[in-house]
Amino acid sequence: MTTRRDANLSRRGLLGGGLAALGALAVGRPLRAGGIGAAFAKAPFRLGLQSYSLRGYKVDGKSSLEKALAVSNALEIRNWEVYPGHIPITADADVIRKTQDELKKAQVDVVGYGVIPFKKGDPNNRKPFEFAKAMGIEYLSADPDPDSFDELDKLVEEFGIGVGIHNHGPGHRYDLIDVIAKAIKDHSPKIGCCIDAGHFLRSKEDPVRAAEVFGKRVFGVHLKDVKDATTFTILGKGDLNYPGLFKVLAANDYTGLVALEYEENEENPADDIRVCLEEALKALEPN
Repeated sequence: MTTRRDANLSRRGLLGGGLAALGALAVGRPLRAGGIGAAFAKAPFRLGLQSYSLRGYKVDGKSSLEKALAVSNALEIRNWEVYPGHIPITADADVIRKTQDELKKAQVDVVGYGVIPFKKGDPNNRKPFEFAKAMGIEYLSADPDPDSFDELDKLVEEFGIGVGIHNHGPGHRYDLIDVIAKAIKDHSPKIGCCIDAGHFLRSKEDPVRAAEVFGKRVFGVHLKDVKDATTFTILGKGDLNYPGLFKVLAANDYTGLVALEYEENEENPADDIRVCLEEALKALEPN
């Protein structure tokens, strides 16, 4: 895949030059006049990033929250669904407070968290909910065992935190819209779907239909594009009808998070993420 490397963000400059290089990423190159925050403020829902997109910014072989936040801040992204590689689940109040301070400094709100598993009878099932409550997280994207839903019913009601079943491509147990709809049918309305648009395309399903089917039970959207059900690509280069998806979400009064998740160019995705955000903004501009 051809990538855009015209910014001051070579792998050597990024990982060798440290946070100064990260912080300089967007200098003089606003996505829109007034910045992305001003442009996205007009959207009917929150727009942001699944932090998995920034997993390639590492320290000692591990994804670095500090570096990911620096890139996110430079791109003026204010909302995240965070993946556990950036912020592991913990019950340590001091660690949670320090993490919240770091997020606040970077002007990032963590709206969602995942993807995480749930198993029937597992005492660890409470931990993500306790962590989310302490962090102020609104929903968990999840891959629960089918026999764990009765337990999840109780947990989502107790904590007031939604669970979105994450579809994960062809052959996954929740790869199809109707399979997820059947799984959640007789369970709490706080259990729904985290729509991964790219993986639905890979499964030859229509993400727009997913938004129609799940309606008020959409807990998170992973915005990613795929070409010919095989190749992840920049938003607008694949087959995703994202204007149609946005239209249905808005019609359903969805006010949750639409998180761009860009899986390509792992070590240096920032410029590609910028292009994807530009495409999302174009789809939200008045005709």
